Formats: sequence, structure tokens, C-alpha cells
Amino acid sequence: MMLDTCPAVEQQQWRDQEDAWLRDTVRRHGMAVQYAAGAPPFAYSVGLFGLGHPELLVYGLDLQSSAWVLNHLGERVRDGERFGPGRPLRLHGWSHRLQLFPFHDGEEPAVLGSAQRFYGRGPADPVPALQLIWDDADGRFPWDEGYELPAGLQPAPRPHSPE
Repeated sequence: MMLDTCPAVEQQQWRDQEDAWLRDTVRRHGMAVQYAAGAPPFAYSVGLFGLGHPELLVYGLDLQSSAWVLNHLGERVRDGERFGPGRPLRLHGWSHRLQLFPFHDGEEPAVLGSAQRFYGRGPADPVPALQLIWDDADGRFPWDEGYELPAGLQPAPRPHSPE
């Protein structure tokens, strides 16, 4: 749905329905996964911040892969594990390695829009997040020479820059 082309009342009704679904899903499962099929596609968690952990964001994967990765890591967070930058990860059952980087969502429109609304946050004080960067089939990351995936599939993380 292209919210920008809908009248304001329809936009609000859509957000109200999405917010109700988020509240219910986070209450039942501890988190939800939001997916955007843009260019590039991306997905992120909503609910991990309520467990004292940054939300997680991943670009460039399809819906099924994104949901699998985020749900797998979310389950580990619910079990008490904490992830942070600089600690490479492997997930049992997935051939890729992951690197985590701080992601600052202090711009408009917010990338993690549903998470920002869920926690009543905004650009001045966004929900903390970590961006997951995954390697290609040969184990190379976007910053490595010979990386095979298309440029822009995994945008560089947006760290917080002090003003």
C-alpha cells in the first residue's frame, strides 16, 4: 500500500490497524518482524528494545529469509543472549556469516518506522538498533574485494554522528 497517495484518514486507519497487530504480536511472541519490499528490501524487529536489546535490521533478503534470521536471533534474545557490534555470528542452518553494526535511525522518514511508533520515539531519540550485514556465497562482505552481490543491496550502516 502506498500511504503517500491515500487520504490522511485512510493513512491513519492503516496505521491504527498495523499498530494493533504489532501490539498483539509483540504481546504473544515477544517481537514482530516488519518487512518492506522496496529497493533494496529490508526487514526489522519490533519488540526487542522492550527486552533491553537493540532492534535488529537486515537489508537485501527476501521475506522468508529475513523473517527466519530475525526470528532466530529474536528467540536467542528472549532466552537472554545479547548481541553487539564487532561480534561475528553464525546461525545454525544458514550458510551466511553476519556482522553487526550500530544503526542510527534519526532521519525522516524513519527506516524502523513501526518500531519508532511502537515505542513513541522519533528522530531526536530513536530506538537503538543493530544492522546485520551478511556475506556472499564466497564469505566476502560488502567491504571486501570481490564481493559478488549488487552494490546497494546492503546499504552501509548509519552510525550516530555527534553534531
